[in-house]
Amino acid sequence: MIRRHLLAATLVMLAAAPAVAQTAASTPADKPGPLVIERQGSFFVGGRDVKSDTLSTLPAYAPSGTITVDQMYVRYQVPVDARRRPLTLIHGCCLTGKTWETTPDGRMGWDEYFVRKGHPVYVIDQVSRGRSAADPSLVNSVRLGKTPADKAPPIFAAGHEAAWAIFRFGAEYPQVHPGMRFPLKAQEEFWKQMVVDWIATLPTPNPTVPALSELAKKLDGTVLISHSQSGIYPFQTAALDTRGIAGIVSIEPGTCPAATGDLKPYLGMPVLILWGDYVDLSSRWSPRLKACREFAEAAKKAGGRVENVVLPEIGIKGNSHMLMQDDNSLEIAEWLFAWIDKNVEQAKR
Repeated sequence: MIRRHLLAATLVMLAAAPAVAQTAASTPADKPGPLVIERQGSFFVGGRDVKSDTLSTLPAYAPSGTITVDQMYVRYQVPVDARRRPLTLIHGCCLTGKTWETTPDGRMGWDEYFVRKGHPVYVIDQVSRGRSAADPSLVNSVRLGKTPADKAPPIFAAGHEAAWAIFRFGAEYPQVHPGMRFPLKAQEEFWKQMVVDWIATLPTPNPTVPALSELAKKLDGTVLISHSQSGIYPFQTAALDTRGIAGIVSIEPGTCPAATGDLKPYLGMPVLILWGDYVDLSSRWSPRLKACREFAEAAKKAGGRVENVVLPEIGIKGNSHMLMQDDNSLEIAEWLFAWIDKNVEQAKR
């Protein structure tokens, strides 16, 4: 009886062997090992209390009360024995911190990549975006008839068609730039990342900026890595207070500091402004690149360490505005890691 059971078990194992071999053969040779971290968590920075009589339009909930708004959500992971600078990842328009996480087609995001390279990584949701609460009181006030309709707050959501050109997948929807590297087969997953944008309801500078300043001081030397709409935020943060800012990486910023403005806040730290491809083909982005080139030149003449890098000019072609999600995103991350190691980490030593 025992022999029969052993024979049956052996036959099952032999039958399963081809499937196991096939699974092993399909496993990528460069599959990363386990992600080992010392700690992870989340917290909020900033915030203020608002008393309102228009918190709800639903009869079941009281319209009057106090809410907390303008707080910035921060999620973090710290690798074991971290010896590199912390990085703070700041998303752009119509998006959240998801920008930096797993790509739409399921590949490793920059948040995980840089943790694996030894950096503590802090991913934020801008104020009034994602897990950072928005203030609904003015919207409700209009709905309740207490405020005229023309005073309704200007909120917006970017449609797929408009975003297509803004993110430079193509000149217009549904055209595609030749050689463009965004994983369009997974575009449905990308569109799910997009959220309502409340930025036009907020003061200037955005409350995210003082929150970033507070976070930088807390981290005591972080590299602020921003994208698109938030591209100016690290510069505005440095203009408030340079303490805690070890460097700035602004990826395809919506705007750069004026070349004729006060450049002093940016002269004591390494600054990188990074661009993808097809920029000169875009009436939206080409003038912004020109203005950032002018800023970089002015800052360098003033003694700053500012680089304006356009990826196709260094041989990396086909990148969209969402270069942290393109199919070569980890190649770019590796290049950026080397830049930080050379320009920021050496300064630390």
